[in-house]
Amino acid sequence: MADWKTPLRLTENNANGEMAASQRFVTTHWSVVLQASNNDPSIAKAALAELFQAYWFPLYAYARRRGNDPDEAGDLTQEFFARLIEKTWLSGIKPCGGRFRSFLLTAFNRFLANEYHRQNAARRGGGYTIVSLDQVDAEERYLQEPYTNETPEKIFERRWALALLDQSLVRLNQEARAAGKERQFQSLQPFLSREPSRGEYDAVGVSLGLSASAVAAAVCRLRRQYRQMLRACVAETLDNPEELNEEMQHLMAALG
Repeated sequence: MADWKTPLRLTENNANGEMAASQRFVTTHWSVVLQASNNDPSIAKAALAELFQAYWFPLYAYARRRGNDPDEAGDLTQEFFARLIEKTWLSGIKPCGGRFRSFLLTAFNRFLANEYHRQNAARRGGGYTIVSLDQVDAEERYLQEPYTNETPEKIFERRWALALLDQSLVRLNQEARAAGKERQFQSLQPFLSREPSRGEYDAVGVSLGLSASAVAAAVCRLRRQYRQMLRACVAETLDNPEELNEEMQHLMAALG
């Protein structure tokens, strides 16, 4: 599920989608982290944990591209997350332009430069379990990357964009399950990234008890929901709603 292509017509303007995403800025996870870091660290820790659970892999890929072996990259990623949620780290959080993406990479680079993992090898994990890193699975995902001459930073940006697409898809699936429509979602999901072949809507319609035109309409709705969900997920990584369109453009460029 990790390597979804750019959703069809993803950059279309959609007033309802923009409004839905903007409304979520009141309680975005990144805003919570920034606001709570000096007041209630437990709130910030919970918000960071959820963000990390969704977006740890871009840092793992970054560490690997920097020359670390799989074990080292896994240890570095886990240790970084554990240290970052400690109160002393949270109290020093800077907005970095209001983008969680920028903050995360900047903080990780500082962590690597200080070689914190070597100085504190005996204390890895810090007593926290933030993300359970299956390093075998992580390395398999990393090895699926096409070979390029891209910098570690470029790879981080692309994996970040793909992680946002994944997160959007996961949330759509959760909504479908809650509505009792998971089977329909699974049948229509492939059409988020491609057009149907001849007769394909008819075949899907037979399995779902729908006409081909009803399937086409359902796919159109799902694509719209996917765009809206992606904007909402991107919004959660920003602190300023005015930056949403710019960040969406950056996302598309990273997927390039």
